[in-house]
Amino acid sequence: MTTTDLAVAAEGLRKRYGDTAALDGLDLAVPAGAVRGLLGPNGAGKTTTVRILTTLLRPDEGRATVAGFDVLSRPAEVRHRIGLLGQRTAVDEILSGRQNLELFGRLHHLGARAARARAAELLDRFGLGDAGAKPVGRYSGGMRRRLDLAAALILAPAVLFLDEPTTGLDPRGRLEMWDAVRALAREGTTVLLTTHYLDEADHLADTISVVDHGRVVAEGTPDELKARTGDDRIDVVVRDPAALPAAAELLSRVSGTTAEVDADLRRAGAPVRDRATALTQVVRALADAGIDAEDIALRRPTLDEVFLHLTGHRAGDARHDEQEVPA
Repeated sequence: MTTTDLAVAAEGLRKRYGDTAALDGLDLAVPAGAVRGLLGPNGAGKTTTVRILTTLLRPDEGRATVAGFDVLSRPAEVRHRIGLLGQRTAVDEILSGRQNLELFGRLHHLGARAARARAAELLDRFGLGDAGAKPVGRYSGGMRRRLDLAAALILAPAVLFLDEPTTGLDPRGRLEMWDAVRALAREGTTVLLTTHYLDEADHLADTISVVDHGRVVAEGTPDELKARTGDDRIDVVVRDPAALPAAAELLSRVSGTTAEVDADLRRAGAPVRDRATALTQVVRALADAGIDAEDIALRRPTLDEVFLHLTGHRAGDARHDEQEVPA
């Protein structure tokens, strides 16, 4: 696939802040119409990548194109074709939702009539039509973020950058944002999503790029990445905590590996290759041993386990050796 077939392409991006390397040769290739998750621990380089791709920051080395235009030599063309939803709310709390969107429209050089029409269209699209006349200060967190997203779509961008879009939202607000992003993806908008919420990436992203120490260390669909961590797992939760050691020993025999034990949850777990056969063996062995199981679960590895496998730490952890430095 050539760069002309890609909505976002980056080669060898490097950025340093003094002795700190925020990016260390990052490569990225996102086809048009895809939803790409950019995941990594805090300080891995995700936000720096977005700032470079949206022309807010110049790389020290490397090159990047967005919507077919070079971010360094053609920044105005890039800005005209992208939308950006950053980590902080950009709307004015005193103005109404409608006034905010009309203001953004005028800042993007739309005429007064066109700005009003676009604001009305976007308010309806994101379920804010009835709240359009209310001051944004009276909106819920989820409503504000949906209004933020609407503002990023004033010019119907070809590429939309979402930088930690649901940070701080309650579960309902997160689901509302997920629904909005899915709708955009169905319409063909290319989305680059940075998040440390792994369930968010699992639900929204077609493919995921795992970033650590300023580089992409793994790439693939959520299922492909999960498969890289190894086999399926069987977890057994016992009713009697005293039976946990025996259950763990039983799992170790069936799986051929040492079972992991979580005493607080009364749970033992181990990876298995032949899921159906292993499950049958475990159920039979528990019954033969007289161990009362509260729950037996056969599951695939989680994205959190993918992170732990690939980077040595979990996605929500900050790196101890370096922190991402804001521009």
